[in-house]
Amino acid sequence: MIVPEKIARLMELAEAQAEPKLREIDQRVDRNQWKVIEAFQKYKVSDYHFAGSTGYGYNDRGREVLDLVYAQVFGAEAGLVRPHFASGTHTIGTALFGVLRPGDLLLYITGKPYDTLHKVIGKPGDGLGSLQDWGVRYGELALAEDGMPDWDALKDKLLSDPPKVVGIQRSRGYDWRPSYSVGQIDEMVRFVKALSPQTIVFVDNCYGEFTEEKEPTEVGVDLMAGSLIKNPGGGLAPTGGYIVGRRELVELAAYRHTAPGIGGEVGAMLGTTRNIFQGLFLAPHLVGQALKGSVFAAALFEQLGFETSPRWNDERTDLIQAIRFTGAEHLIAFVQGIQKAAAVDSHVVPEPWDMPGYEHPVIMAAGTFIQGGSLELSADAPIRSPYIAYMQGGLTYAHVKWGVIKALSNMIDKELL
Repeated sequence: MIVPEKIARLMELAEAQAEPKLREIDQRVDRNQWKVIEAFQKYKVSDYHFAGSTGYGYNDRGREVLDLVYAQVFGAEAGLVRPHFASGTHTIGTALFGVLRPGDLLLYITGKPYDTLHKVIGKPGDGLGSLQDWGVRYGELALAEDGMPDWDALKDKLLSDPPKVVGIQRSRGYDWRPSYSVGQIDEMVRFVKALSPQTIVFVDNCYGEFTEEKEPTEVGVDLMAGSLIKNPGGGLAPTGGYIVGRRELVELAAYRHTAPGIGGEVGAMLGTTRNIFQGLFLAPHLVGQALKGSVFAAALFEQLGFETSPRWNDERTDLIQAIRFTGAEHLIAFVQGIQKAAAVDSHVVPEPWDMPGYEHPVIMAAGTFIQGGSLELSADAPIRSPYIAYMQGGLTYAHVKWGVIKALSNMIDKELL
């Protein structure tokens, strides 16, 4: 494999510039890895916990211990970890439907949530069985100019019409705003609870797990959900999601997941338990590899004059690296270049298409072992202005660098650089 001299030089400069940040990530990986191991040890995880269950899955001790380990790792009272969740959206929807009732207000305070949640929230009378179709009221607050919640508008809402649930999306989604750190989420929780102590604070934690040393449930978040084919699945979980938080709220989510009165007491794991446990064990290291790749990519593209978010030396709180391009052709060439670097389906050429759940045509590079597994190197973007590519993941730092090489080469071949 021969790297063009110009690209090799850019890579060398970017890696030298980013070295202090890469060392900092390694130190964070150590601490998160130790936290996970301590949780395994506390609940005496053993090989018999990996045995699969069938049918109803009654008395599946591996499943029960998995819930306990997740709760410990995330600093929560209880957990619900299941392969039956089809996606992060499914998991988030289950959590919200579990705690909201007709007439309750769901208020997102971090702007419009991710595209796939729009249909979950829905509209009154839409016939889809969405939250609003079931009579749940919905509101969202536009962000202030600094990218944080509009504190004055939030105060007015908390005092005049206290929401049952305040929703916070940790990651940027398809937006240019920075993702929220655990410290910033802590500030949001304190503000909400000071004015409306009974309001449930919910966090969509997708892409955020193990990027910092604390998780949102360790700073007062009541309920939180995420996907196992993102960070905590460690590239091994074949499907699934997790919900953690206050015990009574997780129980309500479990009733929505199965049926009232049954909850988390059933659910055959069907041979997935070992991979979910082992994926969690590997997750801190693999998240670190992905973070290092994002830092490197940002440093390199900044050398080329592109705007990135986060910048290479910014603090990071999720996996997502956004790069702003000047037109759709740059965007498409970048994403197609990432696909060329895949070990799986590198021969496939992604094109924009009307993907279910999205409001604009979307292009996705996803040559992954787990379909949609965004802890693996992938990139996607809505084809709309401003033309921003969202790159995430990478099970190895070397793979991310290879992806950057292929993306740049593809742009050069198309005479876009």
